Amino acid sequence: MSAPSSGGASRDGYGKGLLRASKDSRVVVLEADLGKSTKSCNFRAKFPERTVSLGIAEQNMMLVAAGMASSGKIPFASTFAIFSERGFEQVRNGIARPGLSVHICGSHGGIHTGTDGSSAQSIEDLAIYRSIPKMTVIHPCDDVSAEELTVQLVGLDGPSYMRTARNKTPRIYNDGAKSIQIGAGSVLREGVDVAIIACGVMVEQALIAADSLSDAGINATVVDMHTIKPLDTGLVSRLAESCGCFVSAEDHSVIGGLGGSIAEWLSSNNPCHLEMVGVQDRFGESGESDELMGALKITSVEIVAAAQRVIGRKNTP
Repeated sequence: MSAPSSGGASRDGYGKGLLRASKDSRVVVLEADLGKSTKSCNFRAKFPERTVSLGIAEQNMMLVAAGMASSGKIPFASTFAIFSERGFEQVRNGIARPGLSVHICGSHGGIHTGTDGSSAQSIEDLAIYRSIPKMTVIHPCDDVSAEELTVQLVGLDGPSYMRTARNKTPRIYNDGAKSIQIGAGSVLREGVDVAIIACGVMVEQALIAADSLSDAGINATVVDMHTIKPLDTGLVSRLAESCGCFVSAEDHSVIGGLGGSIAEWLSSNNPCHLEMVGVQDRFGESGESDELMGALKITSVEIVAAAQRVIGRKNTP
């Protein structure tokens, strides 16, 4: 994996992915007054006859999507991550319970959203959707992987939730993301001392942390676990044997997200030391992205410290 380069926001990748997915005539797009922000506006501009704009009515959007899916369409419904939570009951009962292939995208997720403040910063969305049976949950790290994963959703049997980010981030997949597959973690760097498993904007921070650890003589594996559910337990199992300890990193609450998913599997299958870097049991606040990530302690600095702690525990008899 080459070094990250300048790229776009993962929401841009979602917009591009919808255009590629449009080759399947069953694909339709639903909006809740935020097409420009989620980038579904790109699809609407080219295929207005296959786009339904429902206004600020997220619960209704979810059930309209369910109806379209039950009629043979493949609906992609998007809004802000925090607003998608308004439709929880409709997603649960109207989409997931019958197993309909509706693909929800929540943009502007996490603390990285920045100045919009705590009311707009969804730090619990991954946990909410992970708790719903039959839901696939995805959080890509850059625009390239978001585009590829969006296209793959066309062939997914069942519902999904993808979280995207508003702000531009370095491109992790400089050579394209053809190797990315829903449900399979992507190993970006190999090491034997600790496994750092990250998703979304924290993948960049994990790679920066791995460089710092390498300078200190610690070799870390770095994984982009873009699919949080179903978790790639085969990869986690292999890393438990080769590395023996883990650090998870996510722009999300430490309760119920990526770290929780890893902890659940390890506790029942192969107990290993795990440190979770994420938002603690609190809400965010208003500020610039870098400022907030520092204040809430979800940067490469915290990943390095967590790796050193977990390695120390692993090596203590």
